[in-house]
Amino acid sequence: MALYFTEWSITSDASPERASRVTDRGRTAWRLSWLPDRALTLEQARAGMELDELLSDPDNVHDYAAMARADTCAGTIGMLRAHVVILLAKRMAARLPVAVSAH
Repeated sequence: MALYFTEWSITSDASPERASRVTDRGRTAWRLSWLPDRALTLEQARAGMELDELLSDPDNVHDYAAMARADTCAGTIGMLRAHVVILLAKRMAARLPVAVSAH
């Protein structure tokens, strides 16, 4: 897993989520694709993307160090890990194709 930084975005090789730099009321801010209503600092955007990567890797479920790091990242953006898991799961579900009924 790796995060890729440009002047205007942070992307991941493990997740379709991203962070984008925007102008908010004349100030530069960052927005996470999975948390679009919250203006963040660059540090918070980086933490949000790292958190997404940590939670996207099923091998981390029982990795106490990874979950401790996830808790730290969640705290950096003022959230609880459990709430982030729900938000990311909803976004993942929304990306799944809708099954066509055979009726």
